[in-house]
Amino acid sequence: MGRGPTIVDVARRAGVSKGAVSFALNDRPGVAPQTRDRILAAARDLGWQPSTRARALSRSRAFAVGLVMRRAPELLGADPFFPQFLAGVESVLAERGSALVLQVVGDDDQAEAASYRRLAGQGRVDGVFLNDMLVDDHRFGLLAGLGLPAVAVGRPAGPCPFPVVTVDDRQGVAGTVAHLLGLGHRRVGFVGGPEGYVHSRSRRAAWRQTLEAAGVAPGPELVADFTGPGGAAATRALLELADPPTAIVYANDAMAIAGMGVAIGLGLEVPGDLSVAGFDDVPLAAHVAPPLTTVRQDAMAWGRAAAEVLLAVSEGREGRPTADVELPPATPVFRASTGPPRPE
Repeated sequence: MGRGPTIVDVARRAGVSKGAVSFALNDRPGVAPQTRDRILAAARDLGWQPSTRARALSRSRAFAVGLVMRRAPELLGADPFFPQFLAGVESVLAERGSALVLQVVGDDDQAEAASYRRLAGQGRVDGVFLNDMLVDDHRFGLLAGLGLPAVAVGRPAGPCPFPVVTVDDRQGVAGTVAHLLGLGHRRVGFVGGPEGYVHSRSRRAAWRQTLEAAGVAPGPELVADFTGPGGAAATRALLELADPPTAIVYANDAMAIAGMGVAIGLGLEVPGDLSVAGFDDVPLAAHVAPPLTTVRQDAMAWGRAAAEVLLAVSEGREGRPTADVELPPATPVFRASTGPPRPE
């Protein structure tokens, strides 16, 4: 077998030193733009690229970023948002030669903190994504103390020492509630996620504030866990009330789809007897029967933006976006699961 191309071959073809090739391939200063282009073209023509291990050794970088998920594995699989978010992250990492280190630790403060300390202490990652912003987020101080670069994915409840990539989810919920009010609903319930999450509180607040601004008393509400079974149980409890809601807004699509199934299983018509609205606009939402009214946010775009910012921060290079990024707000998508309530 013949040997493959080496850095020496690239340098020879481009007419430069091996050091210049290394600088160009690692995107370091000191190489003129025209020379850099010539080196990149030579490497491309020869089909040569440096190994990730060699790049890491030369630049003291891991060429990996981390995501520690504080959720039970079965809950992670039940939420369709994360596969789309991770697809967006991977689309950027693949282009840049970086990998994702994913750890699922369950609902355990100590296990989560230990994961961050291990990732930082072993030098396994160049930075981490902080998902599921907490109302009282202890991770900010922990990561700052570890000196581990990070990007906050979602709107923090207070000051944050890291760049933030966020989407305004409140507009989408407010628009959905206004839509239900316009259809004639006056008993609009809500099934939310755990109160410890910032986005759980913001979606609930948008529901409540929109109703109150219209002079309508907020309907019954329950806290669930973002899973289908949690949404089903909450829906059953709301429908068993003496004065059940005529419409329910859910904090995600998994709970809304499960809730719709419960209502239909009880002999109710959707939307004739109960209007149902979700959040996320997962791919399945448009294909259930009836198609689900929901709030659309682009999870893949969110993942791409978060990856770009995290790589920029961890690389410390100028000319890369490291400021906060506000993505387009979430917007309502009206489908056949919502309609006017039955006359009383």
